[in-house]
Amino acid sequence: MTTYRAAVVTVSDSSAAGRRQDTSGPLLAGLLSELGFVVIATTTVPDERTQIADLLRQHVTAGVSMVATTGGTGLGPRDVTPEATRDVIEREIPGIAEAMRAETLRKTPFAMTSRQVAGSVGRTLIVNFPGSTKAVEECFAVVRPVLKHVVDLLMGDTEHRH
Repeated sequence: MTTYRAAVVTVSDSSAAGRRQDTSGPLLAGLLSELGFVVIATTTVPDERTQIADLLRQHVTAGVSMVATTGGTGLGPRDVTPEATRDVIEREIPGIAEAMRAETLRKTPFAMTSRQVAGSVGRTLIVNFPGSTKAVEECFAVVRPVLKHVVDLLMGDTEHRH
């Protein structure tokens, strides 16, 4: 039986500096746990491209099945999570991000401004989620049915059971 191990990274200058309590990271960790992932790390990092990429690489090296980020996917000048993710991933999985945007666009026109990315590096899936708790809930609901299947595929298990 596969053990699904995950890490959650919150990207936020204000949370990293202790000026704002992180709510989206704990929510994302809880949603992953409910799905059966063992969340082995939750970390907050400022909106610094190299720091984000370095932390993603550390989690990949630690052998997690999935890294879920929250925050830094908008159009603000310091929103660089997608760029940092692309610095790390080997293969982009555009359908995951496209599905999140398409579904949430039904609820708000602002979904079209979200730039989240999903991809893989080695056997690890990396998915960017927006920074608000509402957006995390809505986007997670979209990708929830495929997350374990994608991890299984990355691990080399190409049987379709999910």
